[in-house]
Amino acid sequence: MAFWLFKSEPSTWSWDDQVARGAAGEEWDGVRNYQARNHMRAMREGDRGFFYHSQKEKAVVGIVEVIAEAHPDSTTDDDRWECVDVKAVRPFARPVTLDQVKAEPALAGMALLKNSRLSVQPVTEAEWRRVCEMGGTDPD
Repeated sequence: MAFWLFKSEPSTWSWDDQVARGAAGEEWDGVRNYQARNHMRAMREGDRGFFYHSQKEKAVVGIVEVIAEAHPDSTTDDDRWECVDVKAVRPFARPVTLDQVKAEPALAGMALLKNSRLSVQPVTEAEWRRVCEMGGTDPD
């Protein structure tokens, strides 16, 4: 299993929106960055990801699971763009803010800090476990 981070502006698509989709999940559509698209192409069913609220909140707020591998993005006719489908797994007991991530030495190499504008990014297993611990949330 691989681990990822999915960033979303809560005013566009929030954790509550994701939860409301239930087991059916939702396409992680609208991504128009080649690197982020390539990360989605590498995802497999069962992979887990952090759901990260960008903009004002800037915090990991939940865990999602990839339920459909890369397929054409339904929001465009341009066949260069693909997306995955994700479903909500569970919320974080305590959101983990960007400031908390920055303050944690074990997370200094995290893509969130190195390439902050990337909307879909990889997370190492060690980073996954540490962020879950910080948020009081079961990593498994």
